[in-house]
Amino acid sequence: MKRKVTAMGNSQGVLIPKEYLDRLGLKKGAEVEIQVDEEKGQILIFSVAKEIKKSGITPEFAREVREFIEEYKPALKKLSNFQKPLH
Repeated sequence: MKRKVTAMGNSQGVLIPKEYLDRLGLKKGAEVEIQVDEEKGQILIFSVAKEIKKSGITPEFAREVREFIEEYKPALKKLSNFQKPLH
């Protein structure tokens, strides 16, 4: 489905169809995780509540992990490309 980026106050955004929100059980005020995959040119949106419920971790820990990943993203990206030498 194609959508247009539109002005939302002083920001810009994309409206998500109610059908999509209903499928994920998201309501107004629900917290979501947003990630950007620059290599694929994608913006990914995840339901935080469902991920936390599945994993059993606390919202505070999830927030700390997100902040850690954001802060160390360049180093983590380099590590993800690291390959062990074959012996």
